[in-house]
Amino acid sequence: MTSIKPRSSSFSRNLLVGPTCQTPGLKPGPNGLLFISSGIPDLDRILGGGFCLGSLIMVMEDPEAPHHLLLLRNFMAQGLVHGQPLFFASPSKDPRAFLGTLPRPISSNDDKPREPGFEQEKGLRIAWQYQKYFGEDQKNSENRDTKHEYCNDFDLRKPLERHILSQKLVDCVSTNDSSIGNLRESCSMFLARHPRVDGGDSSTARMAIQSFCAPQSEYFKKEWDVLSFIKSLKDMIRSSNTVAMITFPHSLLSASFSKRCQHLADTLLSVKAIPDEDKELEKLLTGYHEMVGLLHVQKVARINTQVPLILEASTFSIKLHKRRSLALECLNQAPIDGSSGSSYGTSSSCYGSSKHGTLDF
Repeated sequence: MTSIKPRSSSFSRNLLVGPTCQTPGLKPGPNGLLFISSGIPDLDRILGGGFCLGSLIMVMEDPEAPHHLLLLRNFMAQGLVHGQPLFFASPSKDPRAFLGTLPRPISSNDDKPREPGFEQEKGLRIAWQYQKYFGEDQKNSENRDTKHEYCNDFDLRKPLERHILSQKLVDCVSTNDSSIGNLRESCSMFLARHPRVDGGDSSTARMAIQSFCAPQSEYFKKEWDVLSFIKSLKDMIRSSNTVAMITFPHSLLSASFSKRCQHLADTLLSVKAIPDEDKELEKLLTGYHEMVGLLHVQKVARINTQVPLILEASTFSIKLHKRRSLALECLNQAPIDGSSGSSYGTSSSCYGSSKHGTLDF
């Protein structure tokens, strides 16, 4: 008897479609890019996946409120949760003290309502000899919730766990007394430990420089030295598995110097505080009292492509979800005169008719 061959199809499932990444904390993107999380889920969604690996992010500070620290803390905390080495430079004399303000990731168990009689009833149903196994499974589930996510929600009210900070992953440098040459040497030594290796897995690192060119720094008025440092840092980051975030007080710098710094950034963000009592802004925006500040996306990185990323908006409101985690939302214009319906006026419409005169285009 002839053996019956199984029917085969010319269509086969390709399991290797799309780039894959085995390194935790990284996500593949288009054109061979790799994204690293910003620590804010909404910001990752706005930027198309997060910050591009090997890019320089600059944040323009607001002189009236330290909202830039919200972005900086989440960026640093997300890297430490993923076990990524961190380089932190600050104008304070003790920059390591800033690590105590980093937020803690929110686990899925924090959002579940806890009833007082639930734990007691669960203990009655489970035999005592199996309770230790139940506890281990619960710890494992908590570890999966906090360590294996690409981007975590962070609770700004709770500090980061001490065992994460005690992993010796952070290199702290004070820019108060050091020169721009010493800072360049420290950055070069850190980036040399994390080179980009094609076709192989390499450790991913993060750099955070707080209040660069602050008045208390030694190189505050040395504009050309600062620009040379930013250019060299950008070149070194391109050839490494690192993402750098720099915040700088643009209002204290000259206009031409500030524009040059903004031009060197791959991704440019700016934050602005909202005044407590602004009646005109309150009439224009819905949910004004829930806003903490405003985030402006000035420029998005374009690496390995010439097509710009089209954003849904360029200005977003910064809010605190449940008064603990950051959330970014598009600005919604309030209805005119408090009435429901469309918020756009009809008197200046280009397709309407006017009896008082011609339309003004």
